[in-house]
Amino acid sequence: MYKALEVTKDGQLELVEKQIPTPLKDQVLIQVEACGMCGADLSDIFGENQVKRVPGHEVIGRIVSLGEEVSKFWTLGQRVGVGRLAGHCNECIQCRQGAFVHCTNQSFLGNNQDGGYAELMLVKATGLVAIPEGLESVDAAPLLCAGLATFNALKKSGAQAGDLVAIQGIGGLGHLALQYANKMGFKVVAIGRGEDITSDVKKLGAHIYIDTNTQDAIVELHKLGGAKLILTTVSNASVVSPLIAGLEPKGKIILLGARKDPLSLSSGKLVVGEHIVQGSLTGTPYDSEKTLDFSLLANIRPEIEIVTLDSVNEALERLKTGDVKFRFVIKMNA
Repeated sequence: MYKALEVTKDGQLELVEKQIPTPLKDQVLIQVEACGMCGADLSDIFGENQVKRVPGHEVIGRIVSLGEEVSKFWTLGQRVGVGRLAGHCNECIQCRQGAFVHCTNQSFLGNNQDGGYAELMLVKATGLVAIPEGLESVDAAPLLCAGLATFNALKKSGAQAGDLVAIQGIGGLGHLALQYANKMGFKVVAIGRGEDITSDVKKLGAHIYIDTNTQDAIVELHKLGGAKLILTTVSNASVVSPLIAGLEPKGKIILLGARKDPLSLSSGKLVVGEHIVQGSLTGTPYDSEKTLDFSLLANIRPEIEIVTLDSVNEALERLKTGDVKFRFVIKMNA
């Protein structure tokens, strides 16, 4: 038997014991060492039909059992990770094109497949990420979601060293985006609320901080010549939409926050400015490995607060209000 946290009818997490499973032919069984807590976990826990689901999609652990058809690249005892995308099928038309993030048969860890708020977890081998030596498991876990999302978006944005890049939203994703943007050689502008985080954003790599409580972000960006790229981690469309006016001609805004409310855009301004609005969806396991390698090389780490399985419900209440600086990580057997 092993311990896991399951979603209850009232949206709480209950610590239960479950029978140790046997991997299918294309799966591995992981003994979890650490699992990050993401804002998306809240929507998983409070979503429809989630009762009995085990949340968590920033998982680091070691392989303790392998299915019979799993590649010999993966071995018993190997330290591995799994992010939101729980393994592509290698058969659908998207996989055949190499677009693994758009696999039509892919599960989403912690949402429609049990995740890492547990001592053990099953996952398809195609979802595995090799973890480099030198990264502690508790540090590596958030990099498989918050790190991957921000690093991959910046890497494929088209911005070049010296370009003005603005990061909107200084939280779990934003605090990593600032570090990556700085190490990539961009002129980094942080856009947030409140002067209390001024020292934090400067320490994380921002060259300039725009406090929207006292400053107009669009005016300030125009004073700087406009942003080549705005990377927004904010999901509120009413906050994101106006900021597009802060782009330079042919500038791009990349959205990482996802909600159903539509953006409000002026087609005329988009045309005249030749602006680009783009979404970015995490990345492949290989992209995750590039993220981890760069983080190790550039000494980028998430700022974390460690919790145990027994204290996750309290951490979730704080996560709802943003009372964390900047990421919770569950450490097993802490």
